[in-house]
Amino acid sequence: MPCEAARLTDAAERSMNLPMILDMVADGMPGRVLLGDRVDGVTGAGLRARARAGAAHVTAVGADRVVYLGPNGPAFPVALFAAALAGVPFLPVNYRLGAEQLADVLSRQHRPLVVTDTPDRVPGLPAVGADDFLRLPLANADPSAALVTGEDDIAVLLMTSGTTAAPKSAVLRHRNLAAYIFGSVEFCSVPEDDATLVSVPPYHIAAVANALSNLYCGRRVVYLDRFTPEGWLDLVREQRVTHAMVVPTMLARIVAELRRRGEQGPASLRSISYGGAKVARDVVEEALRLFPEAGFVNAYGLTETASSIAVLGPEDHRAALSSQDPAVRGRLGSVGRALPSVEIEVQDEGGRSCPPGRIGDILVRGAQVAGEYLEAGSLVGEDGWFPTRDRGYLDEDGYLFVRGRADDTIIRGGENIAPAEIEEVIGRHPAVLDCVVAGVPDHEWGQVIGAFVITRPGGRTDETELRTWVRDRLRGSKTPDRVVFVQEFPTTPTGKVVRRDLVALLAS
Repeated sequence: MPCEAARLTDAAERSMNLPMILDMVADGMPGRVLLGDRVDGVTGAGLRARARAGAAHVTAVGADRVVYLGPNGPAFPVALFAAALAGVPFLPVNYRLGAEQLADVLSRQHRPLVVTDTPDRVPGLPAVGADDFLRLPLANADPSAALVTGEDDIAVLLMTSGTTAAPKSAVLRHRNLAAYIFGSVEFCSVPEDDATLVSVPPYHIAAVANALSNLYCGRRVVYLDRFTPEGWLDLVREQRVTHAMVVPTMLARIVAELRRRGEQGPASLRSISYGGAKVARDVVEEALRLFPEAGFVNAYGLTETASSIAVLGPEDHRAALSSQDPAVRGRLGSVGRALPSVEIEVQDEGGRSCPPGRIGDILVRGAQVAGEYLEAGSLVGEDGWFPTRDRGYLDEDGYLFVRGRADDTIIRGGENIAPAEIEEVIGRHPAVLDCVVAGVPDHEWGQVIGAFVITRPGGRTDETELRTWVRDRLRGSKTPDRVVFVQEFPTTPTGKVVRRDLVALLAS
């Protein structure tokens, strides 16, 4: 079915909010299935009708926030748009939180409506089941509900992962999310048989961005509520999925499952996006071989930037895999180049731009950048630059290499040491599959260097050999003081290594 609402684009850019995006989708693709099964899923018109019914329910119970507590599913984007139409923030919460953590998050909310299939976890709060939310009476829908929503209103609140500090509530306003969509996606630009599989957690910025960008371009969204590599591969084949987004741990498990089966990846997949954490280069190279027809995209972004700000595209991946030039091949370790809608700069401690190749602090500027927290206000400077707290460098051609969080820097006897440099050297050892380096508290030095290593199947090495390996390639002060061999790394659900848990392991 052809699109019917390209004429609304100018108005959408002026309004810069989620209700306008919903209207464009519903008016431009009213009969196109955009959520769920390709036969009986939710159409563009159906999405708006359900969101309007949801907004009416939010208003009727007097809620000033919609909390989504559950796994992936069609109720997620419906609740997102319902909150926008009702003029209240949308807060997806990690459904894996323990009782004490969940109670802490909910205690910060004033009058929430909780969309959840586990109402027993939120006693005393208004709650509605996810399936029930999709079946609210459409007759209650108010077509004028979106008039209360302004572009400066809060659209989404996301709890940061808290791998180095206590979680905070990141604020994304309507104009931030709309700027990302209008700056990176073309309206109704894909064939009707396109489908994307979303398996990232619903409380992650990637889930919000995937829902908005895919619906806006007209791509049907299929949800996998709980990831397993077997279930992921089966659903790709069953729903003829053409696009997918995974976090690094998922990609590694999919590659391992295909290797176990002795199979190539499903032929329907034309694009695979990954990001959110460091990816072992061997995993990417093997994935490129197992999905020879798929275009791979490494996307780098933050919660505070309303999703991606840099992308390593399919051409870059294939060129790096086939090139003999070390500089080109090394780009598999980069996150690509800045999107046209944002600027990225690397600065030294004095706030000066770093030359190509020099590591510094990564800053970003653009309309999609929020850089704001409920607890701390805005961290965006007067010049518009937001400090990402990531460290890295740009090469001569503008490719960005992220070398870790500023908080991860090890201060050993007064010397600042970047873990990424040591991780890269250890990762070149033939017996090493992956490595994480972290600072370990020490009475004499302040911190010492701890290296946590996963070996390859059949790989053999020991602490002495790895320490010598590093010392021969880096100076002595960057040699790990301790080397610990582990089976896996503790990670957040989005694949970020929780270094403090590794440090606690060593301390114990």
